[in-house]
Amino acid sequence: MRSALSKSTIYILLAIGAVFMLLPFVWMLSTSLKAPNEVMAMPPVWIPSELNWDNFTEALAVAPFDRYFVNSLIVTVISTIGELVTTILAAYAFSRINFFGKNIIFAVLLGTMMVPGEVLLIPNFVTLSNLGWIDTYQALIVPWTASVFAIFLLRQFFLGVPKELSFAAKVDGCSEFRFLWYVMVPLAKPALITVALLKIINSWNAFLWPLIVTNSQELRTLPVGLSAFTTEAGIKYELLMAASTMVVVPMLILFFIMQKYIIAGVARSGLKG
Repeated sequence: MRSALSKSTIYILLAIGAVFMLLPFVWMLSTSLKAPNEVMAMPPVWIPSELNWDNFTEALAVAPFDRYFVNSLIVTVISTIGELVTTILAAYAFSRINFFGKNIIFAVLLGTMMVPGEVLLIPNFVTLSNLGWIDTYQALIVPWTASVFAIFLLRQFFLGVPKELSFAAKVDGCSEFRFLWYVMVPLAKPALITVALLKIINSWNAFLWPLIVTNSQELRTLPVGLSAFTTEAGIKYELLMAASTMVVVPMLILFFIMQKYIIAGVARSGLKG
């Protein structure tokens, strides 16, 4: 009886938490379909009296969102591929190859995770400015082609692979790279999918860094492009929410389709509880 009561309490608390998490998305979708006079109405209007689908077409006409979409897609795809390459190579080196100072270097890398990202904005901006990369695709992509967390996640997965596999491969004359590509990478598929999905979501939703390193409209990404709805006369919330919905929905669909791979990847890499 006590066990059933505790489980019921947990489920109720989780359900309440889920409702609070979903409220902003429900409000965003509701506002995207409202008329201007209903956006700031008091008491709040949750269900629009009339569905204004024209808000979406008007939002697309305010700014060149087709260009923003292409930029976001380019940055997301290339940075994700780059992170996967660096993560696979680094994780394999830290888990399978013995070299001088390996544990110290890995500890230093983990230590960098405790440094807030905002602290690194100015040094990174100065470095890219000296390279002449400001307002280029390089500035949007290159700094984000490696992730310490992704390396740590994949390293934990590689450590769980029996060493007998590598011994048997070396007996058969298999090189380190061939063993990595044909044995370790297929085995690490759940963890790699997890790394890729997390990277895609973070890159697609990135706002602060693209805002800082881009000056021209041609290089803006979707989150930065949402600022087009802020004018001197105020914010057009119904159009802003319509554009935000178009930005968020693809990532929500991707997450719900692939969430089982995220759970499997985290569970098998040893990051439990």
